Amino acid sequence: MKALSSSMDLKGYSKLFRSLGKDERLFPTHVSLFSGLFIFWQRSGYQRPFKISRSGLMATSRIASTATYQKCIKELRDFGYILYLPSYHPTKASTVDWPENWKVNDSESHVGNNISM
Repeated sequence: MKALSSSMDLKGYSKLFRSLGKDERLFPTHVSLFSGLFIFWQRSGYQRPFKISRSGLMATSRIASTATYQKCIKELRDFGYILYLPSYHPTKASTVDWPENWKVNDSESHVGNNISM
């Protein structure tokens, strides 16, 4: 596990977050879940990857339906916004990380399925 190494991680996260608003495939629930993931990342001390719990993330993101949570987290993974490794175990946390190429310099970067930064 690696800790936050520089402001480039936060800068990369910010650019990734801004791309959410431009992605027509996403709904407010996706943005809420992504914001919840940031809170869990912050609480972990910016460790990468970081652990999440479905119940905690649903409460933080204000998502009431397990089906909606599962759909949104899988779509965030499929669209390239997160790397998600579910545990499928009731007492073990799942793992999330941010894509490696989110760390952008001044040049344009792409994440997932042609998501332009």
